[in-house]
Amino acid sequence: MFSAISKTIKPRRRDLIGGFEVARALPTAEQRSVGPFVFFDHMGPAKFAAGKGLDVRPHPHVGLATVTYLFEGEIMHRDSLGSEQAIKPGDVNWMVAGAGIVHSERTRTELRRAGHSLHGIQLWLALPKEHENTKPVFVHHPAAKLPTLNRGDVNVRLILGRGLGLKPSPVKVLSDMLYADAMLADRASFEIPPDHAERAIYVIDGAVEISGQVVEAGTMAVFLPEVAITIHAQGNTRFMILGGAPMDGPRQLWWNFVASDQAKLDAARRLDHGHNEWI
Repeated sequence: MFSAISKTIKPRRRDLIGGFEVARALPTAEQRSVGPFVFFDHMGPAKFAAGKGLDVRPHPHVGLATVTYLFEGEIMHRDSLGSEQAIKPGDVNWMVAGAGIVHSERTRTELRRAGHSLHGIQLWLALPKEHENTKPVFVHHPAAKLPTLNRGDVNVRLILGRGLGLKPSPVKVLSDMLYADAMLADRASFEIPPDHAERAIYVIDGAVEISGQVVEAGTMAVFLPEVAITIHAQGNTRFMILGGAPMDGPRQLWWNFVASDQAKLDAARRLDHGHNEWI
C-alpha cells in the first residue's frame, strides 16, 4: 500500500526544566524543520506539587518567533517590551524576537500554593531572512478569536496561518504557514489538503491511522508533498497539524538563537552578557 508518510519521529522525553519532562520532536537528525517550524517541544503533562512550579528565568531570543499553546494549566509570560500576559489553554501568545527580546516563563504564586498541572506545546519558527532583524513584538489572541471547525466528531482550531478550509488566523505571521489543534472522536476522519509543500502532525493523545500506518501518541509523522492526507482516529484522539513553505535557505540554531548565517549567531553571542544589554 502507498504511504503518504515520509518518516515518523519518536522523540525521547527528557527532564529539561527541573522535573518537567519535555519531548523534542524538532529539530532531529532525521528532520531539521517542517516549513518555518525549527523547534517543537511537547511539554508535560506534568503535575507540580504545592510550592513548586515553572521557573524559566529571563533569557534572550534572536531571529525567531515563538508560540506557546497550552492544553492544561497556565504560564505567566513577561518580556523586555513590558508585556505581562497569562498564557491559558487555547490562547495564542505570539512573540517575534527579531533583532532581540528577553522573556521569562513562570508559574504565578497563587497557582503554586495548591499545586497545578501543566501540558502544552512550544514552537520556534525561523523568520524569513528579510525579517530576521525586525523589531520585536508580542501579541495575545484569546481562543475565542481563532477560526474553528466544529463538526461534532471533528473539532479543529486554527492557531497560525491559513488552511483546512477555515478563514486565516488573526495572528499576523511573516511567512506562509499552517498550525492547528485537531480533536477527532473515535472512527472520525479528517483530510489535510496539499496546500502547503511541507506538512506534519504530532499526536498528543490516542492514535491515528494514515495509509494503513498507525501513528501513536508522542509521535510526529512527516508527510510527502502534494498528497492529500486522510487521518482516521483510533479512539478519541488529539493532534497538532503544522506546515508551510520551505524556508528561504538553511538555518543555524545555537542556544536560544536562530540565524541564516554564522555572523548573526556570533553577534547574538556577544550581546549575551547577563542579558543587561537586552533590556
